[in-house]
Amino acid sequence: MESNERHIASAFDRDLEGIQSLIMQMGGLVEAAILDSAKSLVDSDEELAAKVRAADKQIDALEERVNEEAARVIALRAPIASDLRTVLSVIKISGNLERCGDYAKNLAKRTSVLVQLQLPEGSSKSIRRMAREVEAMLKDALDAYLQRDAALAETVRQRDHDVDQMYNALFREFLTHMMEDPRNITACMHLHFIAKNIERMGDHVTSIAEQVVYLVTGEIPEEGRLKGDRTSYAAPD
Repeated sequence: MESNERHIASAFDRDLEGIQSLIMQMGGLVEAAILDSAKSLVDSDEELAAKVRAADKQIDALEERVNEEAARVIALRAPIASDLRTVLSVIKISGNLERCGDYAKNLAKRTSVLVQLQLPEGSSKSIRRMAREVEAMLKDALDAYLQRDAALAETVRQRDHDVDQMYNALFREFLTHMMEDPRNITACMHLHFIAKNIERMGDHVTSIAEQVVYLVTGEIPEEGRLKGDRTSYAAPD
């Protein structure tokens, strides 16, 4: 009986390793999508933007595989307690990664529009700095997942406030540009949409970090972080 239990445990571990590999593949693609979508804006690179849009299909396909594999593990292995928590966490993490990929795709879609417009000086570089911060948060959140490091995941949660502050600053900057010159309105509306997408990416990365804390401790963190976005709660997710 003990030998059979060890065999089941070993098979479950192999299943989890396979799912974890898919998660890390997704994470790598999403990290690249975040950086490349912002770079395409700064460089007015429509070819790179098209690459980001195409890569989103790979991210979606990986999420489907994660869900299929997780469902298979639940059906075959009937995990309980911490094992079940692990499987449920990867489903939620993959969902958050998929949403980040969608937002990166949306950002890339705007590039072809914005290359035709005169952008306020420095605005695209500010967008890129914000995107780099979210990508760095995602990298740390995935590292925390691999290492089962709740403390690192908690730092990611707290850094979301910095992203919110960056978004708020950009929002005020875009309003100023629009009031100073009505010719800036179209470009600034597109840029605001992009900034909001990046801010929402930060929210999803924070959710990944919260899943890591849940995975390690068995408890979802209480809302202890200050939410800094006070400008646009009605924007669609």
